[in-house]
Amino acid sequence: MLTDAEKDAIRDHYRAISDNLPGFRPRASQRRMLAEIANALSRSREKDGDDWPQREGESIAVIEGPTGVGKSLAYLLAGGVMARSRGKKLVVTSATVALQEQLVNRDLPFVVENSGLPLTFALAKGRGRYLCPYRLYNLTGNHAQQSLLEPDPMMALWDKKPEQAELDALAEMADAFHYRKWNGDRDSWETVIEDGLWMRVTNDRHGCLKAACPNRPECPFYLARDTLENVDVVVANHDLMLADVSMGGGVILPAPEESFYCIDEAHHLAKKAINQFSAEHSLAQAMGWLDKVPALVIRVEALTGKAELASQAIDAAAACAETLTEWLWLLEGEDALRASSDNLEPTWLIEEGALPESLQTPAANMALSARALYKQLDSLSDALAESRKDKNSEGGEVDKTSTDLGFILGRAEQLSAVWDLFETETAENAPPIAKWITRKAEGKGDYLFSASPVSAAASLAATLWRRAAGALLTSATLRSLGDFELLLSQTGLKWLPDVTCLALDSPFDFGQQGELYLPPLLASPKDPGGHTREIIEWLPKLIDIAEPVGTLVLFSSRKQMQEVAAGLPAALREKLLVQGEIPKRALLETHHQRLKDQESSVIFGLDSFSEGLDLPGESCVHVIIAKLPFAMPDDPVGKTLSRWIEKRGGNPFIELTVPEASIKLVQAVGRLIRTERDYGRVTILDNRLVKQSYGKKLLASLPPFKRI
Repeated sequence: MLTDAEKDAIRDHYRAISDNLPGFRPRASQRRMLAEIANALSRSREKDGDDWPQREGESIAVIEGPTGVGKSLAYLLAGGVMARSRGKKLVVTSATVALQEQLVNRDLPFVVENSGLPLTFALAKGRGRYLCPYRLYNLTGNHAQQSLLEPDPMMALWDKKPEQAELDALAEMADAFHYRKWNGDRDSWETVIEDGLWMRVTNDRHGCLKAACPNRPECPFYLARDTLENVDVVVANHDLMLADVSMGGGVILPAPEESFYCIDEAHHLAKKAINQFSAEHSLAQAMGWLDKVPALVIRVEALTGKAELASQAIDAAAACAETLTEWLWLLEGEDALRASSDNLEPTWLIEEGALPESLQTPAANMALSARALYKQLDSLSDALAESRKDKNSEGGEVDKTSTDLGFILGRAEQLSAVWDLFETETAENAPPIAKWITRKAEGKGDYLFSASPVSAAASLAATLWRRAAGALLTSATLRSLGDFELLLSQTGLKWLPDVTCLALDSPFDFGQQGELYLPPLLASPKDPGGHTREIIEWLPKLIDIAEPVGTLVLFSSRKQMQEVAAGLPAALREKLLVQGEIPKRALLETHHQRLKDQESSVIFGLDSFSEGLDLPGESCVHVIIAKLPFAMPDDPVGKTLSRWIEKRGGNPFIELTVPEASIKLVQAVGRLIRTERDYGRVTILDNRLVKQSYGKKLLASLPPFKRI
């Protein structure tokens, strides 16, 4: 239950914001969001003795807050008060870097300054965004770079002889970090660091020496993590949160049982989770690092005396290499993987994720060998850690070997994850695991093995929802076709009966501020050529280039966008700013400058411009949508899920494609009205809205604009 002290604290801090900002207007929807968040988090239950309670979603709220509600203020204020009152951390996550930066640089400082709520906060990043000083210094020491230039470097980190430019870049980074001109955060380096080079100087949990590292006091990752332990609010992204809970929770971020989560942009969570639980590896790369295992393990044995473990690891690596060679032979005869002139990298999607009988034993053998290798290497890593405690051990050699072993251990974990998924056969009525193999064009006989669950619902329910002290999921668009069913199903929240779902009212008067126009097009988007020609005919009628206002035209296809741009009259074509032709920042700066100069400006954009693009006022008074944003399942995961739905007698277009298109359409339409003073028109150039039965449902989910 929400205590009187908590109610008073939220009320007083909210009133302080109103008092400190003369132009601030409390909104009914924002006040209701504050109350719903506080009430949900107040229902969090603590340990009963040594056991955590069985959670059924009683402390989880799903709140759709349209643009203008002020969601971030609501969840930071209510979540901050409740976290401090209940002794929890407030973990705020988003899908985009832009929102994370907004939270840390604008929203949180605003709340602290104007509400009087003394929140401390920090931005959390994954280990892979930070430099490993120990690894960098080992690569840039007096003798290290010369040894790297030798014909056959033994270091596990390098699979090829480094170029002089790479060595120069390493030296530059080392100097900048040593003299504290750089903090070791990849994102703060002035130029782009190539992935291949960065992989050499960052670290993972396997290669890290942890407390034994001589550079631990200056390690950017540990300094950042130490900061997280002493703040009230941790801002992260969905990927980092999902990675943390998949490792058991509390590894990078605060433990779920000690956290109140505010998950913004929650409509991205399900797909982010699927990506998190997927795995892949290259056959050629695996063969490359497997070949290095024996020499590395012999080094470990010399330092630890673990001869039996070393022998078992070498045998497991040999078994992995032998089985991968068998796979190489088996796949050469697979018709689906034969390259052709129009497809140099063919993909074999294994039907329903069920391996053919001829591949089941090789998959089981590979999974068994990969698990054994990971287990033995992990045991050797523990043995190295123990040997480090021996004062007589060769500390420098132990540490260097540990980092090399950690690198290989991470690859072994990835290998094991792929083959665990390949070997898995799901229950009859459970969603399948998508499995596919791609023949790579580069290198002779290289294949990419990939596997992914088609749904992350069960994993999210087990690792997050049933463990978290409390959670809020929010976004401007969470409902699909008017309800939360799709979100609840995809995230596993449907299995928690006590979850609170709420759709807040918009503060905008859509009937007065905007209008919806559906021109009488003859061609359906199913006729791409005819539809494109009609769009070219209609746009000059819809856009008045004499008016100094902004127009946003959204396409689902880059090809159609380019064809329409090329086919327009010269006068209109001169006003175009096409996504992809210039950087986004430059495009928006040019757009705003044109309007400032009393000229018209037209932006052509793709799906990514349908979300997160903020063009208030006259920078966008007309949103034109070329066609409904149907995303046909052409990726392996989507195809596997669609076929599974069909096999069960369902219709994937109606069950998945239309509901997901509804969310995207609402997001696209949402680019028009961003403030209470905005006005304008939405035009949709797709006659399926009036000719198909699902069109009525899609129209009903849109804001109540005046129809013209």
